[in-house]
Amino acid sequence: MDLISKLNYYGKNKTPFFFIISYDLKSYDVIPLSNLPQNILYNINDNPTTNKNNLLKIIKPNYEQYQKKFNSIINNIKQGNTYIANLTDISIILDDLDLNSVYNNANSKYNLFYKDKFVSFSPETFIKISNNSISSYPMKGTIDANIKNAKDILLNNQKELAEHTMVVDLIRNDLSIVSSNVKVDKFRYIEKINAGNKELYQSSSKITGQLSNNWNEQLGNIITKLLPAGSITGTPKKSTIKILENIENYNRDFYTGIWGIFDGETLDSSVLIRFIEKQNDNLIYKSGGGITIDSNCIDEYNEMINKVYIP
Repeated sequence: MDLISKLNYYGKNKTPFFFIISYDLKSYDVIPLSNLPQNILYNINDNPTTNKNNLLKIIKPNYEQYQKKFNSIINNIKQGNTYIANLTDISIILDDLDLNSVYNNANSKYNLFYKDKFVSFSPETFIKISNNSISSYPMKGTIDANIKNAKDILLNNQKELAEHTMVVDLIRNDLSIVSSNVKVDKFRYIEKINAGNKELYQSSSKITGQLSNNWNEQLGNIITKLLPAGSITGTPKKSTIKILENIENYNRDFYTGIWGIFDGETLDSSVLIRFIEKQNDNLIYKSGGGITIDSNCIDEYNEMINKVYIP
């Protein structure tokens, strides 16, 4: 069976299963929880405790090359090809780590160890489905929580407001494809997240829609119509994806894809960010951030680097 058929089959039979889908939907696993192999480990914790670790030692992406990519996105924005694009890049980790120990020590909302290929400790929900209601929680906008009046600074930042508003509008439109009565329940609420040796304030929104009573029989159709996630692509989605493919010049693979659990009654899933991958003899960290017409290159570069941590 293909991806959609597998998701629909296990959903229809209310079989609890694990699923993971790459950014480009070309790679995936859909596995009943009763058969989940030992080299796939996960933990979902709605209230992770604070566990401050040091930021990682890394070889940063070359700034001049990043600047060229940034400028290319700005030019595309000026030409009307995109309004926001989530530019990502790779940092090489210098610390002596192994993926298993990283997973065992990480402490985030969604923690995943996948076949000794990568780990993700993501704070971001993709979608939740419960009682015929589908919810999405896009995260856009961060600031160091130790800065004086950090919450107010974040909420009053016009660039962050514009970026967040565009992503919320994109997700609202996406949910309208698969559900009815779509609405924004909460707009730009603030959460504190653990970020290595410091804490960040992160702004999120909650968007909900109503599904039919037999939504579990259409899980494959619902999930794939929403991919890739709007928060890690941009808007308009199709044109922005093509722009990023030409500019980023590397394979995201599972990074910025999704993973989740269907327990037979409800579904919970995460965007695969905060991501360490094994690549040959190196561990690499993939990170990024949203670019808008009001973005400043050095600020966006530093935000991308600040996301390189183990919570």
